[in-house]
Amino acid sequence: MKKRFKPLHATPAFLLAFAAACTPEATPPNVIVILADDIGYGDLSCNGETTIHTPNVDKLAENGVRFTDAHAVASTSTPSRYSLLTGHYAWRRNDTGIATGDAGMIIRPEQTTIADLFRDNGYATAAVGKWHLGLGETTGSQDWNGFITPGPSDIGFDYSYIMAATGDRVPCVYVEDQRVVNLDTNDPIAVSYKDSFPGEPLGRNHPELLYIQKPSHGHDMAIVNGISRIGYMKGGKQALWMDENIADSITHKAVQFIERNHDKPFFLYFATNDIHVPRVPHPRFAGKSGMGPRGDAILEFDWSVAQIMAALEKHGLTENTLIILTSDNGPVVDDGYQDQAVELLGDHRPWGEFRGGKYSNFEAGTRVPFIVHWPKKIKWDVSDALVSHIDMFASLAKLIDKPVPEGTAVDSQDQLAALLGEDKKGRDYVIEKAGSISVTTGEWKYIAPNNGAAYSRWTNTELGNDKQPQLYNLSEDIGEKNNVAEEYPEKVNELMNILEREKNK
Repeated sequence: MKKRFKPLHATPAFLLAFAAACTPEATPPNVIVILADDIGYGDLSCNGETTIHTPNVDKLAENGVRFTDAHAVASTSTPSRYSLLTGHYAWRRNDTGIATGDAGMIIRPEQTTIADLFRDNGYATAAVGKWHLGLGETTGSQDWNGFITPGPSDIGFDYSYIMAATGDRVPCVYVEDQRVVNLDTNDPIAVSYKDSFPGEPLGRNHPELLYIQKPSHGHDMAIVNGISRIGYMKGGKQALWMDENIADSITHKAVQFIERNHDKPFFLYFATNDIHVPRVPHPRFAGKSGMGPRGDAILEFDWSVAQIMAALEKHGLTENTLIILTSDNGPVVDDGYQDQAVELLGDHRPWGEFRGGKYSNFEAGTRVPFIVHWPKKIKWDVSDALVSHIDMFASLAKLIDKPVPEGTAVDSQDQLAALLGEDKKGRDYVIEKAGSISVTTGEWKYIAPNNGAAYSRWTNTELGNDKQPQLYNLSEDIGEKNNVAEEYPEKVNELMNILEREKNK
């Protein structure tokens, strides 16, 4: 039975204390992470490129802190997302590479994520959009026609509405709260990444069925909506997404989550599909950028940002919602489809002034757009502080004044002061992984020797692999054109020692 308390005498001191406890300052901030897909540093106009206009992202930057030296810790999707959500470097495991569409869940239920942190402290939590972190216990074991477990609810998310894998991988269905949306049980789904299904046409054999996009390399397996994908699939016809509606669908679900939880603190992980292939923007964006589907998809992403902001404004949540907008890795122009992205690129530089791109050890692979917006606490600024996705866990724990659970997020540091624009230095260094492993201090970057290919002809990307040690003075050579390892052996040894210490932790 609850105890009944006698009323207290309302002294002035008591009233002041009570009023302070009820002021907006005592209200926990909402947190939204907007994670773009394959958007490069130069793909947003706030970062200086005049060939594209992203007005809604620009508004966030104009009223927040825009970072010039922010990093994902991998140059591809799955390891980047893993590290962001767990505060654990993906390279510490050997199973965090680019996930197939039937991969088992890479973040294990026993691990603690950012979503766990928020949910355990009274927040409503949601994951909406691209997932690419696997589902189910093991590869190929998912029950696509029933309840898929483990899933997002096992790692902290109350609600989830996700793409099962990526836009270019089967199964091409939405999964809401771990069940495929709109599934007809009389047309069950089967998925394989080993063997094709008899009678199901493939892109490599039936190019005449590819009426929306054709592959430039790979992506020639199961055909869904006139586009061939990676992997094999049959069934689930009623559940298949329409590519041109993906942004509308996931944005709508994100807005609905905000609507349902506007009267309580919430954490929203909103991972858009733009600009990942296959790029099929909604007709209202088609042709608007002058750069083909890739440019149009950037405009579509900017629209999604506007819808999130409108939902916050509608419920008076803008002031006390911290938004982090970033990208999972750097840009790629031709990533497997003939969508004229190369031919129509013109003067646009998705990578900005950096070298490389997605898949690369060079800066454009991991230096990503990064904006922090929180009108209640942040004033406009441009920061050169070294920040990284790896620190979101510890920094957001500090934001809500909660300790990082012991043994979790072991690589994450509290960099909240840097994210809020108060600390102009940030991290001492960031470890990154593409074909090789590298370390950057902001001023210097070291790439460990590697036997991988130096160049990918498929994506026209310099991968940054070399059998020799590479050292770049980023303060003088932001384009990483001059390897000065032989000139500065002491600096090479210093950075090599950092990598060795990190590896041995």
